[in-house]
Amino acid sequence: MYYNYEIMCLKMMREDIRAAMERDPAARSAWEVLFLYPGLHALWWHRVANFFYRHKCYFTARLISQANRFFTQIEIHPGATIGRRFFIDHGAGVVIGETSEIGDDVLMYQGVVLGGTTLFKKKRHPTIGNNVVIGSRAIVLGAITVGDGARIGSGSVVIKPVPPGATVVGVPGRIVEENKDHGIDLDHDRLPDPVAEAIRLVLAENDKLDERIQRLENAAGLIPPEDDLKQAESRIKREFEEHYGI
Repeated sequence: MYYNYEIMCLKMMREDIRAAMERDPAARSAWEVLFLYPGLHALWWHRVANFFYRHKCYFTARLISQANRFFTQIEIHPGATIGRRFFIDHGAGVVIGETSEIGDDVLMYQGVVLGGTTLFKKKRHPTIGNNVVIGSRAIVLGAITVGDGARIGSGSVVIKPVPPGATVVGVPGRIVEENKDHGIDLDHDRLPDPVAEAIRLVLAENDKLDERIQRLENAAGLIPPEDDLKQAESRIKREFEEHYGI
């Protein structure tokens, strides 16, 4: 029995190392990942803490958890349930609450928070499905479910359930893509930005109105007054285009 348990643990550790190497292009070797990746160490120490927590050795579990936090800067409550091949990349500042549930093949970046929204001792933290990617400093709050294959953009605050395959960005989080197979990568530069799209539409509509007004003035033989705002408008458009690469 103990032999089979050791074999299973070794198999899971190999899976974790392989997952880290697949998801971090900076990884050069398995030895580097094994000794120098705090996200990996945090996961392994959590499994030990979770073992004691499930056997009602709560003080020992929290002691291991606090030591884990001290050495890795990653805080995972020993009561959290985490699946296989979970990888935290650049994990400083990550917080995972007590009743959080995380599926298999989840990728999480620095500063992510899976937080609770109530003081009652019940399910109060998120449930994260399989193959989910959560960007840097994203916050997911409450007993909500993030479906399989979903993506959460950097800095987003998610307070409502996310359907499978959806992409969520913004504060509060808004769904900008649905039912899409993203794989494990999170291309931050390709995430849709609904705010930028709204600004783009307003600027385009303003240009159309200017053209119509100019045609009317020309037809009526009117000389348009000097517009002091044109220079400022041109500067803002140029900065907007440079910032969003449009």
